[in-house]
Amino acid sequence: MVTNDLNGKPFQLKFVRAAQMQLFTNAVCDPPLGSTTVVPYGETVKFTVLLESSRSFPEQPWEATLWHNGHENREWRELCLEETQTATGPLSVGSNKRASVYRRFFSIDLPNPPNLQDPVQFTLKYRIASSNSWNWVNENSTLTDGELYFQPEKPPTELTSYLKDCSPDFSVHSVPSESPNAQVWSITTTVKAAAGETSGWTNTSLGIPRSFTRWFALVRIWSPWLAPRHGKGKFQPQEDAILCSFLRWDGLHLVLLAVSGIDDVLTVFKPDGHGNVIVSSRNDSPKESQTRIVAAVAPRFESANAAVMYYARKLVRGDKYLSNELKAEMKTAVENDVRAEWMDNWYDGLTYCTWNALGQDLNEDKIYYALDILKQNNIRITNLIIDDNWQSLDANGEHQFNRGWTDFEANKEGFPHGLKHTIKNIRDKHPNIQHIAVWHAIAGYWGGVSPYGSIAKKYRTIAVRKERSLIPAETVTMVDADDIDRMYNDFYKFLLSCGVDSVKTDAQFALDLLADAPDRRRFIKAYQDAWTINSLRYFSIKAISCMSQVPQILFHTQLPDNKPRIMVRNSDDFFPGIPSSHPWHIFVNAHNSLLTSHLNIVPDWDMFQTSHPYSSFHAAGRCVSGGPIYITDEPGQHNLDLIAQMTARTIQGKTIILRPSVIGKTVGIYTGYEEERLLKVGTFTGGVGGTGILAVFNVSERRLSELVNLNAFPGVESGEEYVVRTHTTGEVTHSMALNSETPVISLEVEIKGYEILSAYPLLILPTPENSIPDSLATKVAVLGLLGKMTGAAAVVRSETRLEENGRLRIELALKALGTLGIYVSTLHERSVEDDVLVMISEKVVPMHTVKIAGQAPVLEVDVEAAWDEMGLEAGWSNEIRVLVLV
Repeated sequence: MVTNDLNGKPFQLKFVRAAQMQLFTNAVCDPPLGSTTVVPYGETVKFTVLLESSRSFPEQPWEATLWHNGHENREWRELCLEETQTATGPLSVGSNKRASVYRRFFSIDLPNPPNLQDPVQFTLKYRIASSNSWNWVNENSTLTDGELYFQPEKPPTELTSYLKDCSPDFSVHSVPSESPNAQVWSITTTVKAAAGETSGWTNTSLGIPRSFTRWFALVRIWSPWLAPRHGKGKFQPQEDAILCSFLRWDGLHLVLLAVSGIDDVLTVFKPDGHGNVIVSSRNDSPKESQTRIVAAVAPRFESANAAVMYYARKLVRGDKYLSNELKAEMKTAVENDVRAEWMDNWYDGLTYCTWNALGQDLNEDKIYYALDILKQNNIRITNLIIDDNWQSLDANGEHQFNRGWTDFEANKEGFPHGLKHTIKNIRDKHPNIQHIAVWHAIAGYWGGVSPYGSIAKKYRTIAVRKERSLIPAETVTMVDADDIDRMYNDFYKFLLSCGVDSVKTDAQFALDLLADAPDRRRFIKAYQDAWTINSLRYFSIKAISCMSQVPQILFHTQLPDNKPRIMVRNSDDFFPGIPSSHPWHIFVNAHNSLLTSHLNIVPDWDMFQTSHPYSSFHAAGRCVSGGPIYITDEPGQHNLDLIAQMTARTIQGKTIILRPSVIGKTVGIYTGYEEERLLKVGTFTGGVGGTGILAVFNVSERRLSELVNLNAFPGVESGEEYVVRTHTTGEVTHSMALNSETPVISLEVEIKGYEILSAYPLLILPTPENSIPDSLATKVAVLGLLGKMTGAAAVVRSETRLEENGRLRIELALKALGTLGIYVSTLHERSVEDDVLVMISEKVVPMHTVKIAGQAPVLEVDVEAAWDEMGLEAGWSNEIRVLVLV
């Protein structure tokens, strides 16, 4: 059979049937099907639809129709989509590697429904020409209808409009909001006093959230860690929650926060099986106390979320438990002792951790060997973490959870010459290592303190009863709360004398496992305060808190902003041998950051290995997290290309990570793990005019196709134009704005796949003649370092202007070396030889280090090669000053 395509050319195929062609068509929609989209008051909805049909068939005309119930009486009707005919269509990322298809984009503005109080459901149908039958998109996929929620002009102002049947035992007060467009309420009730060793418990119903469609919660997945849970309809998480959010039919967000750590009270949310939110409080004090809940409603989740966190910070007043002497010392430390170079090295230096790399049978020779291999591979780490199993312990041969800490000094089997000897050897041989941390548990070790060691002889100890958990013993020996400050002071003084200048303090959840109320009220705050002040006293900001997502610690230690930020582990561990754990790990961290980004901490997404089936997946997550990057590679098992994508070399020879200035977190608050949607993690770098970064991860078990709208990027503003660049392919979109005809990017992401998209605001330079259309004006954006996952974060500052002679002048400073990219829309009309001059530190760079990219109008300057070839030296500055004239 011979037929013709749209251009009239013969196309040979044994048979062609419209139904067959439609069966192999992929339809993708924005706003998405199978999901919810909130429409701010006064805004309209623009639909964009992509139809992809196989090139195995002749190209044919297509029709697409939106089918929706945004009419009187919620009647379903169709709305014909219009095919876009622009010469510069949306970017299809990596199209050269994707299946060979024809791509057609359709769009339409949806008229606002007559009743904005009701959600609008929609779906799609499409066909080849008007003579064939329609194909419904959900017939060939698992996608359900999409939903639109239209926000009201004025939200209700009473909490009863958002919660039904709230117990009269609660006292509810409206309080001022420090977050825009948010309403906030303080909700309190009395919690019973402890009786002897038994804590007091009170359960009170907060009622049923009204008119909601989806909920999200951060729950205590087990004692040390938080994790997200999602649902539709009835509120029924299986674990205790500390933060809950409800998306309502009117597009408003109701956020509830359970505050702990005040007056020895722990509070969580529980379901009751009937949809009620039950507030459950545990009081360890012998006096009655208060349960404290904060509620907020706002048009944006982040506004409501920020509102409850800001008010909670007012409640906890983190320094109220410290003595005046310790308050004064902390204030002095904050003002004088946090050195900028420590912050740069500790937060932004590449770190190596021994845990997964060297195993639990740790000794100094293994550490020396691993560091030598790193050096041979030119991997210049800044920080080293000597993890578990360096300490002196009792019960040799027993499981680690049954062993107790005996002495400050390292164990003689693995470190025969002592800890100081090991640290000195490391520093002598590897001067690039600025900071060395050692691991220890909050109570000394997993099994606490040995009752027979030198520590038990020097400090008062006590056997405390604990709840059964990961640590099986019913009782454990701990340094008494009255002596723990002295113990930490002596221990950290010893570590500092050995050359150790930082710590990773793990197993902090052990404090919450204490079973008896008197022990809980004596130990939890005493241990936290002793650890906080002594780590600050001896190590400044260089401390890592781990397994500490315990409500009392979150609010008492990590929320107050009266001290410098420290790193806090943001989720359970990286488990290299469990394949299913890796997408879940990224998903959990992205959601936990919704809470932890408001704490006075730097969230730490944990170490990972660069030679691993999910290594790039993890690397992308760490780069957009806004936190540190640790690698735990087995010696010699290093992916050097991946490390280069995460890091850059400074002019002082240090290796740094390019950390965005905003903590990365999910932008899909209510999208569950099982919904087969791309996980989108948003962050931002720079100040006004900075770059919005959106990383997408396929956490499902099949390939996913989606349209990513420009409005998903953090920091993108109306009235501005942007170009978006992809990390893995280096493709650059045409200029687009929020009101463009098709402000989307087409993505197809494989299993284990990811992409990082960076949205750069364009500076549109004035043209000499007003008659020149805006589309022909010169548009410029500094892209940062190309080939780096978050290369925009390498730009310290930039200034672009048009000189009187019409020459484009771009001055910028970089924090590290690499290939600089600058987008200039008219660049393809120019040549490097005739029209471009680049200078570094006022010296002209070699011409071969400058080129114009083939695909997009991007000027590429190999600053690293130029710096080395020209023999430039750092001098007093840490920055690389670059001048570009076009």
